[in-house]
Amino acid sequence: MTKRSFHGKPKKKTGSPNDMLGQVQKMQQEMAAAQNALEAETVTVTAGGGAITVIITGHQRLRGITIDPELLKPEEADFLQDMLVAGINAAIEQSQALAAQRMENITGGIGGMDGLLGGLGLG
Repeated sequence: MTKRSFHGKPKKKTGSPNDMLGQVQKMQQEMAAAQNALEAETVTVTAGGGAITVIITGHQRLRGITIDPELLKPEEADFLQDMLVAGINAAIEQSQALAAQRMENITGGIGGMDGLLGGLGLG
């Protein structure tokens, strides 16, 4: 049996720890900038066929609620309450999805980061 030399694929050069640290620091800066931007971004949600409009920031802070005056009648109180809950919950969910999307754009789905972002309420 003859020996053959192995000429496989060249090994990829791995970056130095300093390169990786620089990438992590850059990602941290981008995440901080995205968090700041989320404070200014808003999501608008309607409920009850447009009877309720909720505006919320990417930080899950309510900016405004608009209510159709027809719902301000005493006999519409239960419907109004239900629509407020539905609208606010939908707005929070969409705001969280917006925040998660912005972070995903930065991390690019890096292994292990999803769990970290989920722990921050962003994943």
